Amino acid sequence: MLFRSSQEILSILKRERFIKDFKFIEDKKQGILRVYLKYTKTGDPAVKGLRKISRPGLRIYVKKDKIPTVLGGLGIAILSTSRGLVTNIQAKEMQTGGEVLCYVW
Repeated sequence: MLFRSSQEILSILKRERFIKDFKFIEDKKQGILRVYLKYTKTGDPAVKGLRKISRPGLRIYVKKDKIPTVLGGLGIAILSTSRGLVTNIQAKEMQTGGEVLCYVW
């Protein structure tokens, strides 16, 4: 379950162009997720920051009218909703709230 949500988060980061790609590598245990980071032409990383919001001891939930924006729209928030993992922009379009997992900028 946790591993599946990690793949979903990585697919969101790839779709939003924060990472280049990711790959699941099969091994005899639980498997490995290899993430290929994306860099600008000057060599700066595409991901400037990542902030975990919800944690096991303190879950942060927002209603549909309180969905956060990250750095004035330059970053994204990843939310867990009843319709799956989505970005803050998608959650606003779907008119649904959920648990705020992290901010990425």
